[in-house]
Amino acid sequence: MTEADAVAVLARDLVRIDSRSSLSNLPVAERLEAELRGFEIERLDYADAAGVAKRVLVAHRGPLSGGGLALSGHMDTVPETGWTEDPWSGRVDEAGILHGLGAADMKGPVAAIVVAARGLPAGIPVTLLLTTDEETTKQGARLVAQRSELARRAVPRGIVVAEPTSLIPVRGHRANVMFTATATGIQAHSSGARGVNANWALIPFLAEMREVFARLRSDPALQDPAYDPPFSDFNLLIDNHGTAVNVTVPRATARIKFRYSRSIDPAPVVAAVRAAAERAGLALEMQADPGAPELPEEHPLVALAVRETGQAPRTAAYGTDATELQALAPCVVLGPGTIAVAHSPGEHVPLAELARAVPLFRRLVSTG
Repeated sequence: MTEADAVAVLARDLVRIDSRSSLSNLPVAERLEAELRGFEIERLDYADAAGVAKRVLVAHRGPLSGGGLALSGHMDTVPETGWTEDPWSGRVDEAGILHGLGAADMKGPVAAIVVAARGLPAGIPVTLLLTTDEETTKQGARLVAQRSELARRAVPRGIVVAEPTSLIPVRGHRANVMFTATATGIQAHSSGARGVNANWALIPFLAEMREVFARLRSDPALQDPAYDPPFSDFNLLIDNHGTAVNVTVPRATARIKFRYSRSIDPAPVVAAVRAAAERAGLALEMQADPGAPELPEEHPLVALAVRETGQAPRTAAYGTDATELQALAPCVVLGPGTIAVAHSPGEHVPLAELARAVPLFRRLVSTG
């Protein structure tokens, strides 16, 4: 079997395993571990907030003297919202394009880093950081950064996070703050006078959040011209938790993801959300990334990625596990596939691009 065939088979197998973040990723972890014979394996098991069993894999081969590179990817996917064909078919069309949920983000790239790592000469140190819950809480990457003994013994001097970048180096991206504002009402039949609809308490808060959204798009002090778009993401989701239209809503939740780059101070936005929630009488929870990862263009890891790809580095508006993994080592984001099709129905990745990524990852590790 050629390397191109090997990465295609592994990528297709991974896509065919349903590993949405709400489910256990153990079947994917076991499939990947079967590909890593001869590697020292560290399994970091945990239960997520819903009690679902999860597993992170840290794998290493070669000397543990430090100074090598680590390759990282995540095993979970977003939900299958909007798909009209089987999201887990792993269908390969006549053009050699792999279709399926997570094909680009990021089971195809994960297959590429695994095939690249196992094909390296035994004397070259390489570490794999295979996480989960990247699409939700980044708990898997946080566990690696905080608890992995193998990662600490390997002492990587840099980490390549293989998210889909069309094989263009990404030297920095935004971090995020997740806000969850909850209003409480009284459930009853909506035709009577006993119920209290929680949405009415939520509406004044939402009006203020619309003002924050508008300010982020109009105030140059809250924008970063090094990013496209220059304004920060402030994405809103409203949830009535399945309440029927003839029932007063007992709980209404607004979730907002606020993304910001390293040069932007998130404090004014955090203060505005807190003050609005207090005025509306809402309970507010926040979960914040440690900070936005961003390396200068002259950083050795960025320079290496530029040299091996022949592509100028850029920044990205999204986030990755690098927000957590940067505590271990500097991170650059670089992988096959395009973010343009991630999180969308019909997600896909060209198998030829996965095959091209394998020797690229190998050169990065060998010369890094």
